[in-house]
Amino acid sequence: MGGGMNSELTRRKFLKCAGLVVFSLGGGCYVTTGTQGETQIPPAEGYLVVDAHKCQGCLSCMLACSLVHEGRENLSLSRIQVCQNPFDSFPHDLGIFQCRQCTAPACVDACPEGALTADPGNGAVRRVDRSKCTGCGACVDACPFQPKRIIVQPNGASVHGAVGQKCDLCAHAPFHWDDAGGGPGGKQACVAVCPVGAIAFTRDIPVQAGDAGYLVNLRDDAWLSLGYGDIKTGE
Repeated sequence: MGGGMNSELTRRKFLKCAGLVVFSLGGGCYVTTGTQGETQIPPAEGYLVVDAHKCQGCLSCMLACSLVHEGRENLSLSRIQVCQNPFDSFPHDLGIFQCRQCTAPACVDACPEGALTADPGNGAVRRVDRSKCTGCGACVDACPFQPKRIIVQPNGASVHGAVGQKCDLCAHAPFHWDDAGGGPGGKQACVAVCPVGAIAFTRDIPVQAGDAGYLVNLRDDAWLSLGYGDIKTGE
């Protein structure tokens, strides 16, 4: 990611944990909304942000995601989704939808098997433990976003015949191309492969209310000449 993109993200210092209460416990930062029964887990150390206005709909991110996780290119196996609406016009005809790594993840709370956790070895990224997942779909039902950021897929390797899958920032991507791997400290396939730089990684916690905090302007001055809006307003 070029210097211009990094500086643009730096200027966009995301409001941390909007509407949440952050407190220190055992030397680490934990997040809770104060709702009884919610699991208190550390915030993730990395997030994906996107510029849907810049996206060209090539689906390279989806193919790369499925390749590094499943060893084959299959759009149905991608953890990131690009949705196209042929009945709308630019810039509303495309949308990029990625797991938010929520600070208070409903999917984690909903899992009856404890298969969804904040991975302590990979920057507390929210991940599915396939050895515990039964494919019940409770996490999908709990996800408050559309399209859902976690899905359940048939899986012959699972004793239950199905397993949940979601973005883990490539932390557990068995077919990762880089020896250092993924996760918050590594490389994410969708970020690396996007030919126009419409996806970026940040360690700043995006605004949690809705999806607005995850939709940013990743365009530089060169994109103005192509009619891609004001890089300062993001429109």
